[in-house]
Amino acid sequence: MIILAIESSCDETAAAVVENGTRILSNVVVSQVDIFAAYGGVIPEVAARSHLEAILPVVHKALDDAGLTKDDIDAIAVTHTPGLMGSLLIGTLTARMLAILWGKPLYATHHLKSHIYANWLRDKSSATILSQSKVNLSKSNPPGEGRDFEQVQPMESSSTISKKWSNCSPSVISQRCNFSGDAGDDCLPEFPLLALVVSGGHTQIIYMSEHNQFEIIGTTRDDAVGECFDKVAKILGLPYPGGPSIAKCAEKGDIRKYKLPHPKVDGLDFSFSGLKTAVLRAVQNELGLPITTPSYELKEHLSEQQKADFAASFQETACEILLEKVAKALEEHPEARSIVLAGGVSANQALKEKAQDGRFGGVKVFIPELKWTGDNAAMVGAAAYFEVVSGVKETDPYSLSIAPRTDIA
Repeated sequence: MIILAIESSCDETAAAVVENGTRILSNVVVSQVDIFAAYGGVIPEVAARSHLEAILPVVHKALDDAGLTKDDIDAIAVTHTPGLMGSLLIGTLTARMLAILWGKPLYATHHLKSHIYANWLRDKSSATILSQSKVNLSKSNPPGEGRDFEQVQPMESSSTISKKWSNCSPSVISQRCNFSGDAGDDCLPEFPLLALVVSGGHTQIIYMSEHNQFEIIGTTRDDAVGECFDKVAKILGLPYPGGPSIAKCAEKGDIRKYKLPHPKVDGLDFSFSGLKTAVLRAVQNELGLPITTPSYELKEHLSEQQKADFAASFQETACEILLEKVAKALEEHPEARSIVLAGGVSANQALKEKAQDGRFGGVKVFIPELKWTGDNAAMVGAAAYFEVVSGVKETDPYSLSIAPRTDIA
């Protein structure tokens, strides 16, 4: 089963071609990070306009890199929730258009579900990552050149794919899915599992009893951990995005220099707004400045070593908070056979090392390859594939709508 997948939920325009949910035939990402570095964050309207410019050339390149045409594609997948409204619209409208024109079944996927399924990607090829501000996309495979987007084919009322794969039992799904490859079956997550989803907009622990079954058992009550990284980076005067900046700065810092609190939150929920404020107060105290001092003025008074020490202390605390909750979730679900990390923050080297230090006993820990931790379309293709084999029905391209905020289901 070959799926053309599209992702545009925030500030990356991406398209990929994925075979059987695990093998990546192509993956193209146009990043807007250099555009928003000057602003310290994403501007939704600018992101949407950038997606509009990039989306068709990116789809062209994904097909070209895979050496395929529309006739080779079995289905189209796209992220429809959650994300920035304008950004989601560009991706979903493109996917709807292609599904109608090409007569292909359409599958709308949840962004967090896609991040989780990045752990099933096993292809060793590298992604094509382009910088939008440095690439003139309008001259690269312009619409209508090299691809026929105008040929209309009648839509079938029920696709062949849906008939072939729907209503399968878990055992049949296991037999039909191509789990072979370079990694081997023993290197894939086993169910039931716990997923720690950590990104700029989400921090959740999700329990999965089997494919496409999700139960949120822990979530943040305020800031997401990735958002906290960004805000602390701004306090320290480090560039956007905050995650990589803090990780790099922390390499020269002392993780024990500043003692930061662990929020007292019952159950498996998280809270990171207090940690962000604690860093702010610690910096003000270290500099001998009153608490009325604006956060944006503090960076001018910090030495490079102080920045490194604060970055290291914060990163250590944030990672421990995350993994303490995972350990507690494992106590409540001792039947879990795997733990998977997902989302942009799973790229953090300190978090990865701590998650694999043996603290979870014999439970296997899975972390996506670095190139698949950020937003990309390959993970969307993987998620859509496991929806198909789990019996999820295709989406009507004429009625698909976006949902800026929706819980995973």
